[in-house]
Amino acid sequence: MSVQTRQTSELEKKINDFLEYLEVEKGASPLTLRNYKHYLFRFLNFVEKKGFADLKSITPQLVHDFRTYISRLPSLDGTLSRKTQGYHIISLRSFLRYLIKNDYKVLSPDKLELPKISDRTIKFLSGEQVDKLLNAPTLSTRQGLRDKAILEVFFSTGLRVSELVNLNRDQINLNSREFGVVGKGGKARVVFLSQRACEYIKKYLDFREDKFKPLFIRHKGKVDPSVGDERMRLTPRSVQRLIKKYVKKVKLPVDATPHTIRHSFATDLLMAGADLRSVQEMLGHKNVQTTQVYTHVTHRHLKDIHRSFHGKGGK
Repeated sequence: MSVQTRQTSELEKKINDFLEYLEVEKGASPLTLRNYKHYLFRFLNFVEKKGFADLKSITPQLVHDFRTYISRLPSLDGTLSRKTQGYHIISLRSFLRYLIKNDYKVLSPDKLELPKISDRTIKFLSGEQVDKLLNAPTLSTRQGLRDKAILEVFFSTGLRVSELVNLNRDQINLNSREFGVVGKGGKARVVFLSQRACEYIKKYLDFREDKFKPLFIRHKGKVDPSVGDERMRLTPRSVQRLIKKYVKKVKLPVDATPHTIRHSFATDLLMAGADLRSVQEMLGHKNVQTTQVYTHVTHRHLKDIHRSFHGKGGK
């Protein structure tokens, strides 16, 4: 009895080529690849159920039907959020741009409009709340020193949690108080450490007796020196948990995460007068539009300045 092999459609082949291009040529992270694959294969399944399989079948009407389809998909909160629907269209636009770049005659990505999304609400900590969080760890233990160093590095640099856990000891120059990091999409940037962050990194490393490469490692349980470096490296999830623990300990009214500290870093810079382009560079944003979301949270600061100074030099 012969086994029937499923034939790969032209559309599926090109989606796989695009995903390979993202991985090899663009250096996309595993998470980015997973998301693109999820959104594009959802599109592929929709198209193939319609009886199409080639690139020419991607028409404005087909895309419209797909948008209607994903807008009605069930989720835990009812239906997919407009933000998630937007991610599907962003992925499809990127795929179409890739095809056009490789001389395929397909629908122009400019014809795909993103769904209108209301302004993001940015969670960030006030100066007093930041101080409370940074002072939450107990400094008499190795784990407490590590956590203190992590929090200080977060607020000093605005790193993403994935960037922080990937740091190695030999990356950090405590004398120049700066180091290079490669962020999303392989974008390299230099970040800067405060004097206080340097002090606590040094205290933490002086406390350690191991030779593991990662800057931040786990300390629970018995550690076998023969265990590989990557087995000892802290995971993003571990860092998220420790921040949640300290937020609860100091009873912050904000459910802060590593990204909340990143938001607080950016907001602190803007409120102190830093320009948007500089903050964009420090955050590692590819486009300044991504950084502009922070200008909304500084409006409150501008309002206070207006109230304090406007009309004071009048007649």
